[in-house]
Amino acid sequence: MQAVDIEVINQARDWLAEGRSLWFATVVATWGSSPRPVGSIMVCDSSGAIVGSLSGGCVEEDLLEKLAGGELAQSGPQFFRYGATDEDAEKFGLPCGGELHIVIEPHHADSLPHFQHLAERLAERRCAVREVDVSSGAVNVRDTDAKEPLEWDAEQQRLCASVGPTMQLFIIGAATVSQYVASFALSLDYQVTVCDPREDALEAFPVEGVRKICDMPDDAVRRYASDPSSAIVALTHDPRIDDMGLMEALTTDAFYIGALGSSRTSANRRIRLAALDVSETELARLHAPVGLPIGSKTPPEIAISIMAEITAVRHDKVIDAAAPLAASAG
Repeated sequence: MQAVDIEVINQARDWLAEGRSLWFATVVATWGSSPRPVGSIMVCDSSGAIVGSLSGGCVEEDLLEKLAGGELAQSGPQFFRYGATDEDAEKFGLPCGGELHIVIEPHHADSLPHFQHLAERLAERRCAVREVDVSSGAVNVRDTDAKEPLEWDAEQQRLCASVGPTMQLFIIGAATVSQYVASFALSLDYQVTVCDPREDALEAFPVEGVRKICDMPDDAVRRYASDPSSAIVALTHDPRIDDMGLMEALTTDAFYIGALGSSRTSANRRIRLAALDVSETELARLHAPVGLPIGSKTPPEIAISIMAEITAVRHDKVIDAAAPLAASAG
């Protein structure tokens, strides 16, 4: 499945290309628990077709009625609040005291270049920021290197909202450990890509929901995983495959690069890569042995340690490998 951002943006582009008008809505603030987080987006047209979600049902239905009835966002962007009263919150399935604030924008054929550019950025696994001035009606887009937190200035009625790719885990090698790593990553909402030049190994890979690429890993990394939202792990134990992928991976913007192997294997790998003109700066990015040192032995345990380290790096948490692991409470 595509990330929600990609589905919504691509649908908006396609509808506009067909000459259909639409409304684009963004959750800009919430109070109380909310089924969908700030930044959630939705697109709908006058026929009632919807892609994306703002809350989970009742809000979308009411919003469609208001749009079809000409009550909202007819000539330009508009701010709207759900849950202003307890009765309102109950009606729309919000928690007691909960509120949902949204910005709705009408778009017509002249907005096609805007959404075409967004779709192109997402196809390249790159990010962009949509800037909406509700007061003036101006809607612009600027490119950015990474997703930025949503900013909503209620006083000035200005919205800055990022769109970008889902996090990706790019796995080199259709090995046993790869199966568990892929499964855990899917449960954490990563897009998972498995690359292996061995067609039989790739065909036998049993995990559903992953993208399979039968290609040399250096070419595939360059094409599919060179962005800051990707993590790359080499898991084949075959240096003829792993090393090629790592040489390319270490030149990319991927936020994490790791390789399976013991300390001795990892030391030998670094020697080989250095001999192939991989710089010290690039080698310093390599997590090898891959994963947190939790005493993992079995493939599932190794996979847990790998995903734990990727998660720590993703959230800028520094892990001291020499520090004792916290004991469970007892």
